[in-house]
Amino acid sequence: MIAALKQQVRGANLELVERGLVFDTFGNASGIDRDLGLVVIKPSGVPYGELSPDDMAVVSLESGEHLEGLKPSSDTPTHLEIYRSFATVGGVAHTHSTWASSWAQAHRSIPCFGTTHADYFKGAVPCSRDLTGQEIAGAYEKETGRVIVETFEALDPDDVPAVLVASHGVFTWGRDASRAVLHAAVVEQVARMAQLSLELSPDLGQISPQLLDRHFLRKHGIHAYYGQANG
Repeated sequence: MIAALKQQVRGANLELVERGLVFDTFGNASGIDRDLGLVVIKPSGVPYGELSPDDMAVVSLESGEHLEGLKPSSDTPTHLEIYRSFATVGGVAHTHSTWASSWAQAHRSIPCFGTTHADYFKGAVPCSRDLTGQEIAGAYEKETGRVIVETFEALDPDDVPAVLVASHGVFTWGRDASRAVLHAAVVEQVARMAQLSLELSPDLGQISPQLLDRHFLRKHGIHAYYGQANG
């Protein structure tokens, strides 16, 4: 089981490159086996083209202990906080993709202006608050995870499986690592579309709640009808 998860997570990390969401060794993707209580994540600082399944780092969800593979990503504590707090999450991705990270650096949530956004996120992609000096000086990566969780105190992480971390970048999640990567790609696309829309119409308002709900719910939830029944 863990061997299959290593293969899946390696593939998700390579997909980050294929989708143009990462450069150099920035970014990472992970997946979890909740029955085993194990998380598989990209090793720290290893070029994507050199990754093998055996290189993938395995850590304990509960303790964060490194159990197998190369040294795990420095962002591992952030991933673990997301898994511990959002019980339905099966995979997490992190990028510094250009358009979405620009919104994060501007400390702005990405508004939902149209149906492309609404097909994946039920409302704005939120931007977190700044970490305090004490949080930065302490367990920085763990505190980053905690500020993500804090951002979702009044939001459903299944409805909006993405967040911008202020001054930092993007974290997304989904039912598995590949879905988390897809959400990272969608965030990048809607971030670009939102910026261009505001350039064309600076006073643009967000999509109507009715149209937002229609597009989101036709793809998600018990009454979803988009796609094939066995998909």
